[in-house]
Amino acid sequence: MAAQGLNLSAVFSLESLPPEVLATLALTDDERGRFRQLILIGHRGRDFWTALQRRGMHGAHPMDQFVTERIAAWMEGPLQGHGWRQVFPGPQPVGLQRLGALAGWHHPSPFWVGVDAEWGSWFAYRAVVLADTQLALTPRRETPSPCDTCTDKPCIGACPAGALASERTGSWRLQACLDFRKQPDSPCQDRCLARNACPVGEGHRYADTQVAYHYLHSMRAIRERY
Repeated sequence: MAAQGLNLSAVFSLESLPPEVLATLALTDDERGRFRQLILIGHRGRDFWTALQRRGMHGAHPMDQFVTERIAAWMEGPLQGHGWRQVFPGPQPVGLQRLGALAGWHHPSPFWVGVDAEWGSWFAYRAVVLADTQLALTPRRETPSPCDTCTDKPCIGACPAGALASERTGSWRLQACLDFRKQPDSPCQDRCLARNACPVGEGHRYADTQVAYHYLHSMRAIRERY
């Protein structure tokens, strides 16, 4: 998995998950009896994008398709014989950030993307798998939020829409962000200037092509829905 850029994982015991997290998994009675573990899989840095480009951007949702292929190869290879179900990517909403917080990956940031003290915001959740495995459980990553000791808050000053929560704006202003991004000449169409201004995890920063891919996809959704 790591060779394909899926270099983050956390294994949870299903019985240890909070009830509100279990509820999002829509487990059947049979699955509650069969599955023992939830496996959260993600990536940090550029390796995943490099592996995806090597494989090729095929299908309507190339990232999800690539991840689904790799999960199947893993479960039918090293973990062959175990029962499993991929929950994400899939049709059902899953609380990925909540799982990330339980794993110790996710700390809230002013620009509303999770941050880690080492990786910054340059990581993502790619898959959630239920399985009847007995893998070693992953200890929670115990790192402090880098935002707690950040005094300059460069992300707030870098947002041209003034959308981030601050003493001046008060709370996070989603509509201000959306309205600014929709402007024809907006510099935020293919990137988030606030996110780019965060100095944490610089060595893990995505390639510009990967950043543009994600943000241009989000722009299409914004124009359709807002």
